[in-house]
Amino acid sequence: MDGAVAGVATRERSGEVDFALIGHQESWRAASDVLAVLRGPNHAPLPDDEIRDILPWIPPRVVCHVEAASITGAKARGLYIDSFIPPGHLDASYTHDNLARVRAAAACGIRAGAKIVSLGGFSSILIEGNFDQLPERHDTVFTTGNTLTVGFIVQGVRRMCELGGRNLRRSTLLIVGASGDVGSGCARCLAPDVKRVLLGARNVERLRGLATELKSDGATVEIATDLRQFSAQADIVICAASLASPSLLLDRIAPYALVCDAGYPKNLASRADISDTTIFFGGLGQIAGGMKFKPDFQGILNRHPFPDVAHGCLLEGMALALEGRFEPFSQGRGFITPQRVKEMETMAARHGICLAPLYNADGAVEDGLVCRVAAR
Repeated sequence: MDGAVAGVATRERSGEVDFALIGHQESWRAASDVLAVLRGPNHAPLPDDEIRDILPWIPPRVVCHVEAASITGAKARGLYIDSFIPPGHLDASYTHDNLARVRAAAACGIRAGAKIVSLGGFSSILIEGNFDQLPERHDTVFTTGNTLTVGFIVQGVRRMCELGGRNLRRSTLLIVGASGDVGSGCARCLAPDVKRVLLGARNVERLRGLATELKSDGATVEIATDLRQFSAQADIVICAASLASPSLLLDRIAPYALVCDAGYPKNLASRADISDTTIFFGGLGQIAGGMKFKPDFQGILNRHPFPDVAHGCLLEGMALALEGRFEPFSQGRGFITPQRVKEMETMAARHGICLAPLYNADGAVEDGLVCRVAAR
């Protein structure tokens, strides 16, 4: 594995690096697949118990080169840096170690000379609101990528309402994880277009602040730290909580509700009994010009049923690089507005980065949703 990574490091010094993407794997299976590529085809796959023993000792490092292509013909060269946060180490007891890993991954991007670095998944949650925690940098800027993530979540909700014949303005919207950057951004974008907004999170003071802000703009808003107060009332749910594992149960949710699981890792537990609802994974985009990985991580770093799909947080860095705007577009908590989302969506679309086809654990959902509506 060291030889493969050393090869990547040599190549990264041989040319300009426009962007870097910092991520981690949300499952042990995905982590195992990444290690298998790094070790090369001549090595037998490691047993699961060895993967769990080894992964915590692997430092953050460059895993591969990524080339992003715009529909305008422009191209941007980048790197994918894995922080190698173990999938089982995402809860609060590992915060210190995980933050050190994100800092080390950021240092990799800085050393490589990346002009902009996107903090993907749990990385942005750890840093959210305090970029000063990152290493000293020269010409490298950072973005959480959360603005484009919010844009794709909101687009997905609107698309699903359109396909399902649902009137958004008559809907009650529940946002789980509403006090976070993504959750609060979704609230600002959708509150003017729904009948009522229910905000759920653990931090009641942040909830109160967001509720006051939304009410001042004319929205009807309620808050709660206990989801059992809200789940039966909502017919649209956005799950954007920072959970260590898929553990959210919404078993009292209203029949035929629409649920967007935008967490990474996913928020909804597989045992959640919500069989009458429509679930889709939110915050994902597709780059029409395509992505190339070297070494080839197709199907591993983009584990989706459609080609060239990635999380909005990573695609934001690519869009900014393709646009030549090397700036910290998304940073801190609470600064995502509908105007900023529109600006980022327009920029991304200019380069062919748009909402990905909607899907869930069972596959594509759009055709099935149309059939379900027609059968009513």
